[in-house]
Amino acid sequence: MDNILSVLIGLVSGISSGFFGIGGAIILIPVLLYTFKFSQHLAQGTALASLLLPVGILAVIKYYKSGDVNIKVALFVALGFIIGGFIGATLMQGIPSPILKKIFAVMLLFISIYMLLGK
Repeated sequence: MDNILSVLIGLVSGISSGFFGIGGAIILIPVLLYTFKFSQHLAQGTALASLLLPVGILAVIKYYKSGDVNIKVALFVALGFIIGGFIGATLMQGIPSPILKKIFAVMLLFISIYMLLGK
């Protein structure tokens, strides 16, 4: 049952990621926290591991074929993402899971408010 549920969670996250152009982790992390009762650390690590190749390949190909990818900007963002991802993962290891969960929730809240109230 966990395998089927995992595939369904991935399917919903993938559809959302491709449809909205968001990182599937925004959906995947809360689902892993509350469905599988993962710690915040385990949910974040699992989300990154499961999103690395699928989002990086298939969705990007689709957007690229539609002319919706700026390669130059994407390459520079990717460079920063590689460095920032390593730094973020290193820093995250020293934060207790309950505090990390609150930081994640506040980040999502700020993003939501900005998108709702912004221009």
